[in-house]
Amino acid sequence: MFLAMNRFTVPLENAADFEALWLGRDSRLHEMDGFVEFNMLKGPEENGHRLYASHTVWRDEGAFRAWTTSTQFRAAHARAGDTRTLHAGAPRFEAFTSIQTKAPQPGP
Repeated sequence: MFLAMNRFTVPLENAADFEALWLGRDSRLHEMDGFVEFNMLKGPEENGHRLYASHTVWRDEGAFRAWTTSTQFRAAHARAGDTRTLHAGAPRFEAFTSIQTKAPQPGP
């Protein structure tokens, strides 16, 4: 499993518009082989800003890399520059490769 995450610091006065943007976005992730799951997370408020994190879960790093060079990626990010005023600074990208996964065991 591979997890790709972007963290955004959003001024409180932009939080509603930032959320609306993500909730209405056509990501096209579902079209990609190896895509597992997407989450947009709303974090804590601090000093007039709210932290958000978007993360995608992929089968492996190769599937994620294929996404970043795909036509679907370009289409999903075509207007990304229009939203820069909603968050403070650039998003912070972080990537993780799973070294262990635990899941609930099926019941009897």
